[in-house]
Amino acid sequence: MRIKISVVIVLVFVFALIGCRQESKTENKREVTKAKNTKRIPLKIITSKPADMDTPFGMVWIPGREFLKGAVVQDKMAMAHEKPAHKVAVDGFFMDINEVTNADFRKFVNATNYKTVAERKIDWEEMKKQLPEGTPKPHDSIMQPGSLIFKKTKSSVPNLYDFSQWWEWRIGANWKHPKGSGSTIKGKENFPVVHISYEDAVAYCQWANRRLPTEAEWELAARGSNENFIFTWGNDASQLSKMVNSWEGEFPVTNTKYDGYESTAPVKSYPANANGLFDMAGNVWEWTNDWYNNRYFKEMAASNELVLNPKGADNAFNEHDAYAKEKVIKGGSFLCSDSYCASYRISARMATSLDSAQEHLGFRTVASPEMIGEQKKLKN
Repeated sequence: MRIKISVVIVLVFVFALIGCRQESKTENKREVTKAKNTKRIPLKIITSKPADMDTPFGMVWIPGREFLKGAVVQDKMAMAHEKPAHKVAVDGFFMDINEVTNADFRKFVNATNYKTVAERKIDWEEMKKQLPEGTPKPHDSIMQPGSLIFKKTKSSVPNLYDFSQWWEWRIGANWKHPKGSGSTIKGKENFPVVHISYEDAVAYCQWANRRLPTEAEWELAARGSNENFIFTWGNDASQLSKMVNSWEGEFPVTNTKYDGYESTAPVKSYPANANGLFDMAGNVWEWTNDWYNNRYFKEMAASNELVLNPKGADNAFNEHDAYAKEKVIKGGSFLCSDSYCASYRISARMATSLDSAQEHLGFRTVASPEMIGEQKKLKN
């Protein structure tokens, strides 16, 4: 199941329109070694942290290596766009121990006066360029800044593909007011920041001299040293309540809260994985920098090439929506359940439009040794 929720998706619910999508361009430079009828030349992969470089505060070093990216054989819940698994190679890098928090994001906003997408006035003249010709303008009461809030249903939902049943457009909802006007993040400084669009996450990264992880980097970090794990802790699904903030009970009606939380949890509330990373499963979804293309895994496997530091597909493609321009998000959220998406699995991935800002979507950052080195030079 895909997650594709944005301001315009809400308008789809109300007006039965086709969702708007932002156009974007990117480069994808890939370094490969041919394996077709030739002996593969060993790649020089950065595995160890540079001896003269300190690990930045709040980050850990993720050793580089070759690994199988994608669904493991024994994962019976894996979806088609997680297959087939294919060998990739990733250089070592630094990664945030936890998701970017409200306190972290506030420092960025205070320093830059940045306004998130969810806080900005909606420009109809710009929006209609991305909608079918003749689309009527929604009423001004709807065309207000806001974001999407989860709401429980009063009874069982027979169709779990219709996510409009549990999402509500809430005017005034944003990172400072996660439940809408009147709500606050006071006392939640150590919770992951949410209602963050891709543009917002990138802006934070630029300020912090960081970047978003590639999907390959994210998956390597989540896997630790074991390629055969379904989950960040192993293959035992019975450990879910102890390891992950997810939905337990009948989705989206009743949450038993066996794991301790119904909505987001403070970062580091659950055990870290083998790399010392918290919440790589559940709590909130996390942005990556890769375009979502549901042909990508098959193309990579068929190419018989080993890619060093893959940056994902060259362009976005979704067979269910030719107009979609989406990025890959990873890790699942507090809304993931066995019956709904089970996306707390390592290989799970979802497609999300660039302008999406939601109650269960945040991010964490990474940095390469080169980035840290350049930052050190600038300070000196």
